[in-house]
Amino acid sequence: MSGLNVPSLQHLARFWHNDPQHIKRTLVSLVDNRPTFSYGPLYDAVRDLLVLHLPREQVLEGLQRAKQPIARSSYSEILPLAYEYFEGVKPAFVQAVAPRLYPVGRDLMIPFQPPLIYGVSGNFYFPWFSFWRRNPLEEEKLSLFVTIVEEVLLQDADLEDAEFTILDFSADSSRSSRSLKAVNTRDISRVSDRRKAEMLSVFAQGFDLASTEISRRPQKPTRQVSEPLGDDQLGLFDRPV
Repeated sequence: MSGLNVPSLQHLARFWHNDPQHIKRTLVSLVDNRPTFSYGPLYDAVRDLLVLHLPREQVLEGLQRAKQPIARSSYSEILPLAYEYFEGVKPAFVQAVAPRLYPVGRDLMIPFQPPLIYGVSGNFYFPWFSFWRRNPLEEEKLSLFVTIVEEVLLQDADLEDAEFTILDFSADSSRSSRSLKAVNTRDISRVSDRRKAEMLSVFAQGFDLASTEISRRPQKPTRQVSEPLGDDQLGLFDRPV
């Protein structure tokens, strides 16, 4: 049985609950049911659009080589929406952002690695991609995520003035197809320092409970995915990215 790896900041916010036992059950369940494919190739597709200006059809053809039908279907839904959003954007630069670690508990450091930033006409843009079909971040969970990300960005002189937008590719509950919602984080309320500390403490408790339960299990093989999981959002446990 594989151990419990550290989640990403976005997973932390998504799995947060006011009951640490609930968090524990969620994390343990994810160890038993790891994702079967990665949204990671979509980041390369966006870079190809912004840097190389490759045609959508050419990029989609490459994505359709994925083995899993669910991966091919998801890529086919998301890529046109991403292309429509970035159509006509001709950045002066596109670059990756060095990963960071955010302290959540005494022994718990959460990885954070934005996929990219780009500049247009002297302005910096920091898009965050949320590829989940269902249950995207909302309400206090969204506020927690935005609060923490802003705190991280303000520590970097190159990022503190970047326009931080969340690109949500989820499907509304009333419809089966995805749509793109660009969320300007300036419109999202922040949690107070006190509330943030409370929420992070509860998550750390849930993580410790889950880690203890997993460590007590007998060792046995786990189901392997046929493609590596990618990005801090995409797979909970692995990152290239």
